[in-house]
Amino acid sequence: MVMPNFVVIGAAKAGTTSLDRYLRQHPEIFICPINEPKFFCFEGEKLNYNYPKNVQWKYEKIPINNNAITDLESYQSLFSGVTTEKAIGEVSPIYLYLSEKTSMRIKEHIPNTKIIAILRNPVERAYANFTHLIRDELEPLTDFKDAINAEEERIKDNWWPFWHYKEHGFYYKQLCSYFEHFDHNQIKVYLYEDYVSNPSSLFNDLFHFLEVDDQVQIDTSSRYNVSGIPRSRSLYKVLETRNALTKSIRSLVPPKIRQQIRSFVLSKPPISTGTKQELIELYRSDILKLQDLIKRDLTEWLSC
Repeated sequence: MVMPNFVVIGAAKAGTTSLDRYLRQHPEIFICPINEPKFFCFEGEKLNYNYPKNVQWKYEKIPINNNAITDLESYQSLFSGVTTEKAIGEVSPIYLYLSEKTSMRIKEHIPNTKIIAILRNPVERAYANFTHLIRDELEPLTDFKDAINAEEERIKDNWWPFWHYKEHGFYYKQLCSYFEHFDHNQIKVYLYEDYVSNPSSLFNDLFHFLEVDDQVQIDTSSRYNVSGIPRSRSLYKVLETRNALTKSIRSLVPPKIRQQIRSFVLSKPPISTGTKQELIELYRSDILKLQDLIKRDLTEWLSC
């Protein structure tokens, strides 16, 4: 059975959903048809995570304990559609956060695979994670400081990792597991800043790494799964609700215009200076070690 020869491991809220969509544009790349299969995190496990009990799951979303692929046969079936593609992959950003067990399972199943990570300023990543859940009405605490203060207790109570806002940002600790189990030339680490400012250069390098045609041009004009706090909850629900009427309305609006409307509807209030400085100090040691590991200057992440 076919298995992937590359895996995008994260980070969550660093553009991985958009990357999944963009990679599908390349004729020599196959991306598994479901988003975030999570197999290498949870192979053979029965998930029993907790999460806010007073929220309504949005639209067709499946509660978290039921949406991971946990058996090898089902995982392999995700790649049954592969034909002549050279690069075969999947995108599961939780792989970076749960790196210790995930890296070992990837090594066991596909030892020669290529590992790709995109890292975002961990303070910005944490806040984007929070506003994502506020957007989807899955975060009962509406103040960011309150939510990060609740994190330790939530982890003790076995909440699903997407509510672990702070802990996701310790990239050095997480990447070390991959650098321990894989040859360094199998790992490619990018920064979210590069992704946003010069996507053409990033994709040229990424395609070279994946050994596919690096001259293929990717349309990155649309962004997917953008975080933010809805200015109008009712308008946002109209944009996101899946039914015959809203689908009919959306079909009349060009995709780029829909994207612009969605971006307008979602606001991004700034993080308070005090909370931002507190998080910078929390991450400082990890960021400095990460610089040496990936050979990139990250001093901008340490400025408030």
